[in-house]
Amino acid sequence: MFDRRSTFGEALDHAGARAVLERLMPGIAASPMAAQFRDGHLGSLVALVPALEDETARQALWEELAAVESDVQRPPYAPAIEPDAAYEDVTVARASATVILPESTPRWGVLEVRIAGPSHGNPFVDVELDAVFTRAGEQLRVGGFYDGDGVYLIRALADVEGDWTFETRSTARSLDGLSGTVTVGAPLEGTHGPVRVDGFHFRHADGTRHRPLGTTAYAWTHQPEGLQEQTLATLAAAPFTKMRMCVFPKSYLYNANEPADFPFPGSLADGFDLERFDPEHFRRLERRILQLAELGIEADLILFHAYDRWGFADLGPAVDERYLRYVVRRLSAFANVWWSMANEYDLLWAKDVADWERLAAIVGEEDAVGHLNSIHNCRPFYDYSAPWITHVSIQRVDVYRTAENTDDWRERWGKPVVIDECAYEGDIDQGWGNITGEEMIRRFWEGAVRGGYVGHGETYYPEAAGRDDEILWWSKGGELHGTSPHRIRFLDQLLAEAPDGVWDPLPSDWDVPWGGVEGRVRVGYFGFNRPRFRNILLGEGEWAIDVIDTWNMSVEPVPGTHSEGSLRVELPGRQFMAVRATRVDGASR
Repeated sequence: MFDRRSTFGEALDHAGARAVLERLMPGIAASPMAAQFRDGHLGSLVALVPALEDETARQALWEELAAVESDVQRPPYAPAIEPDAAYEDVTVARASATVILPESTPRWGVLEVRIAGPSHGNPFVDVELDAVFTRAGEQLRVGGFYDGDGVYLIRALADVEGDWTFETRSTARSLDGLSGTVTVGAPLEGTHGPVRVDGFHFRHADGTRHRPLGTTAYAWTHQPEGLQEQTLATLAAAPFTKMRMCVFPKSYLYNANEPADFPFPGSLADGFDLERFDPEHFRRLERRILQLAELGIEADLILFHAYDRWGFADLGPAVDERYLRYVVRRLSAFANVWWSMANEYDLLWAKDVADWERLAAIVGEEDAVGHLNSIHNCRPFYDYSAPWITHVSIQRVDVYRTAENTDDWRERWGKPVVIDECAYEGDIDQGWGNITGEEMIRRFWEGAVRGGYVGHGETYYPEAAGRDDEILWWSKGGELHGTSPHRIRFLDQLLAEAPDGVWDPLPSDWDVPWGGVEGRVRVGYFGFNRPRFRNILLGEGEWAIDVIDTWNMSVEPVPGTHSEGSLRVELPGRQFMAVRATRVDGASR
């Protein structure tokens, strides 16, 4: 049979499968460029056929292909492994393992219960462990995990001050029925808790406003130690408050180097042990997540992606689930974690919508505090109205026009809109990676006045900068070479000056979008247009007017205050200008 895992070449070379493709995927099967897709999996290529965005049409394709006999043999997916009910026999006393508790945990920190227990067999799959915490009169179930060398960990995000009591449950007798009390104290200075949705915007759990000024360095934690440290030093001087990053390594353009280690023990040459995890790999990842937190940066963790040469994109349902439960149990206690189910979900050939819904439910089950979660598209949108999706995480939908859709997407899905990939500032040969810094900033502003958030990325060709490496920020981190980051900071400073630290879309002109806070602040953005003046209408009250040069980062007040009615504002006749009107008489509509 043919299915999503089948390659396009395999199907083209089979008369029966080819006939199905020519009928249901005509734009691909009959394309003169079909040869370039031969090694692509059918599950990825369906994303290129608009008619197959419909789930019913897609299912019909798979059903017809499944009825076609194929000589191609693939090993079956690894089966699920149930915990070993006889892992410890009756001679082992219940609750006999040693518990190590922290003296105290600050609020918003990682509350960690360490247990010294058995190490025989394979505890990664043989043993199931969780704990029920009671704090502030409420119970919280938290899954545990094996950290190697006979150590088990149960981690919870310490979201409530006071005493937390717990009791463990386990299929291993020595780990079952352990109990204790941990005290959660006051938060450390500068910590605000996990980010939550606040209408069309975001706040930390303590009420502090969060604006997700994101950047992307997909594989930065899979690089040599020195390069990772350089990335952190760069971030310390940058304006970003969110980093998109992959749990699995990435194989793509400018990503040919082999990581030192992986989530699973093993290597590309020797294969991977998919029944175990590499705790040391995850400890290094955790250290980086904590270092991002110290910089005030959210770690937007991409759980799956298609850019793979190791087999991680097609592990099968049982291993996918095992991996997800381990990752979420390890990392959901970190306050600055966001989940992204996938980068370009529609390119992951082995998964369809039903798979993503099942996997998202596993994340929800294991994440006791409900971190933000979304999924990112390549071409067709996911249904962002799904209840598990907290915010829209979207990729550009046109070579030029994407951020201009922000207000429409807010209305369509009723959730915050984060354009995590609007294209990248750079000069590589790929169309997604060679926009100018001016165009990057224009897209940020177009999204901001429409009440959303646009993400940054950078892909400058190394040789053009006199370098002989393949270190592009968008994947490996390192240094920033572009012109947009400090101008993104300028935009953020203007957003922070709004009464609630955010802008929402306001009634706009046909040629100029306006955003801000109704009756208090109005910002009009002219983009690549360059008027010499603009007549603007002011509401009741007294208003101060500023002319903003978004590229040169200047704010020039228009002298005096101005009353309700039409006002001519003189402009310099250059691109990337904005006008801001601020109500100054202390009243609002």
